[in-house]
Amino acid sequence: MKRILTLIVLHFLFLYTYVGAAQNQKVADSLIKELKQHQRVDKDTLRLYWLSKISFNHNNPDSSLYYSRLIIAETNDPFYLYGAYYNMGSALRIQGNLEGALEAYFKSLEFARSLPEKSKEAISNLAIGDVYSISGAHKNSIEYYSKSVDIYRQLNDSISLNGSINFAMLLFNIGDEYLKQDSLKVAMPYFKESISIFERSGYSSGVAYNLGNIGMLYAKQGDDANALLNIDKAIAILEESQDYYAISEYLTYMSDIYQKRGDTYKALVYGKRSLLLAKKYGLKDQISESNLLLSKLFEKKGDKITAYKYYKDHIVYRDSVQNIATVQQMADLRTKNEVSQKQTELNLKQTELNLKDTALNLSNQQKENQRIVMIATAIALFLIGLLAIGLFRRNKFIQRTKKIIEEEKNRSDSLLLNILPEETAQELKESGKVQAKKFDSVTVLFSDFKGFTSYSENLSPEALVETIGFYFSKFDAIIEKYGLEKIKTIGDAYMCAGGLPFPSEDHAVKMVKAAMEIAEFVAETKNDTTAVDLNFDIRIGINTGPVVAGVVGAKKFAYDIWGDTVNIASRMESNSEVGKINISENTYEIIKDQFNCEYRGEIEAKNKGMMKMYFVNGINK
Repeated sequence: MKRILTLIVLHFLFLYTYVGAAQNQKVADSLIKELKQHQRVDKDTLRLYWLSKISFNHNNPDSSLYYSRLIIAETNDPFYLYGAYYNMGSALRIQGNLEGALEAYFKSLEFARSLPEKSKEAISNLAIGDVYSISGAHKNSIEYYSKSVDIYRQLNDSISLNGSINFAMLLFNIGDEYLKQDSLKVAMPYFKESISIFERSGYSSGVAYNLGNIGMLYAKQGDDANALLNIDKAIAILEESQDYYAISEYLTYMSDIYQKRGDTYKALVYGKRSLLLAKKYGLKDQISESNLLLSKLFEKKGDKITAYKYYKDHIVYRDSVQNIATVQQMADLRTKNEVSQKQTELNLKQTELNLKDTALNLSNQQKENQRIVMIATAIALFLIGLLAIGLFRRNKFIQRTKKIIEEEKNRSDSLLLNILPEETAQELKESGKVQAKKFDSVTVLFSDFKGFTSYSENLSPEALVETIGFYFSKFDAIIEKYGLEKIKTIGDAYMCAGGLPFPSEDHAVKMVKAAMEIAEFVAETKNDTTAVDLNFDIRIGINTGPVVAGVVGAKKFAYDIWGDTVNIASRMESNSEVGKINISENTYEIIKDQFNCEYRGEIEAKNKGMMKMYFVNGINK
């Protein structure tokens, strides 16, 4: 749990001393709107303050990373760089990129040491300790926690030691460390002291995390009643601040408690709720854990087919790139076998030479020694036969190993191409990392189904996934036809882009044509009397402009794009109408000669102000 709680510390990075809920999306949305309405000089201090607050409060880790990078690009001020790298580390940690998070936190610590407030150095040490704790490096974790405690004590500040949020958080993390090691009696006093400080400070998120961990502690002690009571309280508080990562994790734990009680139905309800929440907000490690939990639950019910489906999804998220390491291990095995084979060949040659020497010596022996020579020759022939059998089996083993290596390599390549564009996958295999690239002109499409959320409430999870799969499989085929790149899906939203990873001149035209086919397919499906359950309406939005593209994650890669172009494309979709393709002015200027477009006027777009929009009605004859 400490990978969640550490996020709250950024409220104390700024001298403006704002105390509120961790990752408050409402605060982020309000600040984004304020930032758009006050376009100041790029390096304006107020702008940096806004960017810092947005980066912290945004509950989407991709967006948090985007605003952190803006700060790093715009200032040399160690105060704001300290906060930006800290926020970046928190976002990367949520994405499961522990290596990247650790690197960002160490950069934050570097800038903290140049600041007069020693408490900031303590906060960075605390975050580094958290990452080491998550990765299982408990010795390193304790070392950095101890450094954080020492700094607070050196400050000789009674408020910091007994009543501050930061110190309360440190107490929570130490308790969490003991909880992980099942030292339950040692952990409980830390949680109780921490929750007392949070309650006095009015810090609801800190109270929620402590309640959740106390619930986990009761669960480990077998006290399910108190476990459910505390975790339920924690979830209720976290829902107010939209802290979905924590909610998803606690829902998983609730499911586990009901599973142990033998209430499989409630266990499935909480497990599915956790999975849907994790998928909606891109919480990849929680998606993996929720799939594994559901797989075990369905297996317990005797539904092995559904259990296998969830287990397969768990493996895809957990090990989508792990096969690269497996292939490397197999390659090492192949090298060892080749060395072994060469050594065996040398041994054979040496044996043959020895036999020749033996035969030469025997030929000079007297007749009375012929019986001895015959026995020695028979033994030598027997040994050669054994050696030949061994070489034959060794060769068979090598051939089987080569086949396994080839199959694993093909499987690994196939998995990478399902996750990343071909050029990006090749770069990853050759260098072990992917360099982020800026594209000056890319066309981005967003789509979603009207009323899908309310409709999905009446569907079983299996039917819901099957329905989404029906539409998205066709969408995939359409964008592949036009040489476009699928980026990701979130719930019923579908996102793709044209003009990357290979720049092209006609990506806007191709995207509009693909959008027309998607809209036509959805309309035909709705009018199909045999498809009674497939009666959705779709909205589509398109925008063209510059983006930054790259790979996020170190263990679970995902190809993604960032920039204002993406945000505007999303606004085009939300301001579209049923069955319509709504495009921005940027896209209109590129495709207007080839398509019949209807000017809609200037329309208010959330956080963007008034924007010119156009409906695409068809292709010009």
